[in-house]
Amino acid sequence: MNLKAEFLESQKTKVKEIETIIREYLPKEEGYQRIIMKAMSYSLLAGGKRLRPMLMKETYLLFSGGSVRPEEKGALYAFMAAQEMIHTYSLVHDDLPAMDNDDYRRGRKTTHVVYGEDMGILAGDALLNFAFETAAGAFEAAPDKSREIAKALQILGRKAGIFGMLGGQVIDVKETGHAVSKEILDTVYELKTAALIESSMMIGAVLGGAAAKELDETEQIAKNIGLAFQIQDDILDVTGTAATLGKPVHSDEKNEKTTYVTLFGVEKAKKIVEEKSLRAVLKLKELPGDHTYLEQLFRQLICREK
Repeated sequence: MNLKAEFLESQKTKVKEIETIIREYLPKEEGYQRIIMKAMSYSLLAGGKRLRPMLMKETYLLFSGGSVRPEEKGALYAFMAAQEMIHTYSLVHDDLPAMDNDDYRRGRKTTHVVYGEDMGILAGDALLNFAFETAAGAFEAAPDKSREIAKALQILGRKAGIFGMLGGQVIDVKETGHAVSKEILDTVYELKTAALIESSMMIGAVLGGAAAKELDETEQIAKNIGLAFQIQDDILDVTGTAATLGKPVHSDEKNEKTTYVTLFGVEKAKKIVEEKSLRAVLKLKELPGDHTYLEQLFRQLICREK
């Protein structure tokens, strides 16, 4: 088995483990309000790369000595599930008629198409609220790590909110329909996409025991990966197919959005992805621990076709 095949097999195993963790933290579908639990589960179990919880755990392992400490397992898993809930809520709302108005996500009908626009809105709200309820459970799971958990919660909230993903979404919506500058586009990408990747890796670092300087370095690595990831999305929206991506293509053009492709063209956008990814990989090598899997993951992200 060659290196790429070994990585893909390892990635598949890690995704399965994350799926198991996510299922463990889902609310039971009961009570008069159980339709919202069903909509939450439908949204959260739609598949996907599980990139953010994966980055969180792999970054944690860099600073924990390569294994999950038994006394920290519950806290780490709670934050992994919470992070994926926040990411999923953002997708549910992004697909709504008032936003991108997409009917398919990850190869199947979007939440609002299946449950109605009202439940689509509420499912996103529910996932966001339940994410913080889940993350707060880390205090009980690891009472001796209250300081680290409080820091992780602070990161989770800021990177998901008006100074992070939500803020980026606001600018994106406000500026859709007309050309924007590279400065504005970079701000959207840094907030809307990179912020949750930063959050994932920073929380992993905090829970793993990273020092302040290492946390700052982790944030910069994640920012470069987040920007590269989003620019690659721009490229795939032009070069990919709906069957491969599991969602409509040319949606940026349909929504009249400025992207790196519209600003620079496909070839230059590809070079920018490579530059930012290389910057992240080189910085990653300065951190402690075994970087092998994370480095391969970074490289795979820039070469992905979906």
